[in-house]
Amino acid sequence: MALEHTVISILIWFGLYLIIAISLNLEYGYGGIPNFGRALAALMGAIAVGAVVNRILILMFGITGSITTASGIAKSTINEIIAQNPAVGIGLLLFTLLISGILGIVVGALFILPSAKLESDYLAITLLAISEVAYMVCYYNTDIMGGYYGVPTPNVLAFIPGEWKDLVFMCLILLVALVVYFFAERLLNTPYGRLLRATRENENVVRAFGKDVMKIRIKTVAVGSGIASMSGALYSFYTGNVSGIVNLFSRVEWTFFPFLMVLLGGLGNNRGVAVGVLTFVTIRKLLEVYKHEITRFFALPFDVNWLQYILFGVMMLLILYYRPDGLIKEKPIMTEPIKKLAEKKGQK
Repeated sequence: MALEHTVISILIWFGLYLIIAISLNLEYGYGGIPNFGRALAALMGAIAVGAVVNRILILMFGITGSITTASGIAKSTINEIIAQNPAVGIGLLLFTLLISGILGIVVGALFILPSAKLESDYLAITLLAISEVAYMVCYYNTDIMGGYYGVPTPNVLAFIPGEWKDLVFMCLILLVALVVYFFAERLLNTPYGRLLRATRENENVVRAFGKDVMKIRIKTVAVGSGIASMSGALYSFYTGNVSGIVNLFSRVEWTFFPFLMVLLGGLGNNRGVAVGVLTFVTIRKLLEVYKHEITRFFALPFDVNWLQYILFGVMMLLILYYRPDGLIKEKPIMTEPIKKLAEKKGQK
């Protein structure tokens, strides 16, 4: 049972991080936009659940009181309804994903506006600063979604027996991650994907062909933020409380780690990113599960929780030095005309 729980946990985090990493690969891997504010998009998913959906339910049921207290009552009420009618839970989930996607798109487009003309280093710092400000506002302002107290979130799978909850959530998260993966593959295997690569390689050439680099950045960050925000919404439903989002969706967990995953797998390569995410999550979860055994075996003179940061730091240095292209190297976009040309050359 312990092994099954570990595998389920690995796959849940694989799905959540895959959504985040693919959105980051869209922006940074293909577009060359160093979005060090990726945690902001995940936070928007939490706001969609804790602030928007909860308030809608509170108004529907006519509940009064603070957001924290009223959300708890609304959760109990809607859970009873979902337990009797599964369609309500599925509809609420889809509605929340839609809201989180829209919120992520709007916020991503707005927050890139003042910094879209900056060079890469300054752009990264500006986006990081904006993300940190938004994080601190949501953490200390309890009127938005409970702040450091957090607020309960509805159980969209209340009709599922408790012992099956993690397994069903795993399948649900992996399904959304799979849809996001194929969406990104189709989107990037288009003229838009080639335009992003061209912008990454040389912005001046793109401008010379009459393209607006600023608009490209805005559109790319908007799409990437819309995708990433769904991960925050799913995690909010999975934990049952958005306090985990406010406390754990920090720059380390949801910006720096995804960057490591993308670099590990390979920039501009969604297959490589998936491999990078799975490698990272597996190592991290095994360290968490077997941390006491590892401490005793190696007689570590420090807390084993710090071991993951040491290993991932060393891993980053080794990747940059020995495998700068990642585990799977980026390949040219194979459009239909290019495929036909390659087939003709192969026949000759």
